[in-house]
Amino acid sequence: MSYNYLTARNQRRRRKQRYLPTRLIAILLLMVGWVALWYSLMPVDAENTGGVTVVVPRDASTAQIATMLKEQGLIRSARAFSLYARLHGLDGAMKPGTYTLSLSMPVSEIIEVLTKGPPDRLKITIPEGYTVAQIAVLLEKQGIVQREDFMQALRGPWQMAFLQGVPVNQWGLEGYLYPDTYFLSTETKADRIVEIMLKNFGRVIAEHDYSRHVESMGLTLHEAMTIASMVERETLAASERPRIAGVIFNRLKLGMPLQIDATVQYALGETKEKLLFKDLLVDSPYNTYRVEGLPPGPIANPGWPSMLAVIQPESHNYLYYVAKPDGTHAFAETLEAHNENVRKYQ
Repeated sequence: MSYNYLTARNQRRRRKQRYLPTRLIAILLLMVGWVALWYSLMPVDAENTGGVTVVVPRDASTAQIATMLKEQGLIRSARAFSLYARLHGLDGAMKPGTYTLSLSMPVSEIIEVLTKGPPDRLKITIPEGYTVAQIAVLLEKQGIVQREDFMQALRGPWQMAFLQGVPVNQWGLEGYLYPDTYFLSTETKADRIVEIMLKNFGRVIAEHDYSRHVESMGLTLHEAMTIASMVERETLAASERPRIAGVIFNRLKLGMPLQIDATVQYALGETKEKLLFKDLLVDSPYNTYRVEGLPPGPIANPGWPSMLAVIQPESHNYLYYVAKPDGTHAFAETLEAHNENVRKYQ
């Protein structure tokens, strides 16, 4: 075997030895890259199904959308999002509009939603003074969610600070679903609707520093909302709300039963045009003809005017009122004067 042959073979062996580590490193890097990409496309939090509202601007590029989603914590990597869209021929295919996404969605699902386009949204107005049961029926009639699903969603658990101490049941959120106009789609889940309404309530009390005003009156927020709900259900006349709130406070100070007809209606679970004597005897903690002080919680979801009446009640000596034919009320300071009003208007 010649020296030249051995030298050539040794050189080939050394080149192969140098090439093998390089190829292995390249394969390892490729594998690491694929794992990193796979991880970047996974949900940020598979257990967190809470909705996050995302507004995609008109003419937004895929890169801009990716950056926005990353800033909102909905995806792990803006670069991986853009790469996935490009590899699947969806670069530039995402449509502008308002979406509800969640941290439990992988990139593939988010892109599918964004390329499909925003769902049709219905304008739903929740009237002031509606109970949670009435809201559930309204949403079902509008084709948004099933009544049973909405009532189940009310059970939570809900972690808002203002709900601390509130009973955990389907009635526990009574008083805290803020009546307003909402834009909802048939794809909006029941728990998301409840969350939207609760957050709206939280926004309102924060904007008006409501909790501080309530505390300055020696009330808890739950007590204030209970009073506001009774004010809401007792009159349709906005001008009377501070006056009725004043009557409630006057009666509470004197230790008198509140004798609010609306609480009996709530206890009965139906709205009657006129209560009978037997109705006033219904055995319920909400029946303020039989129990002293406030009922255990709100009897409806009051609007801002009724909430405001609680922290700005009218100062007077009235203890009684009776409905007049036009829907307003006649107020009286004494039982004798009240009975005269009853004879006059009923």
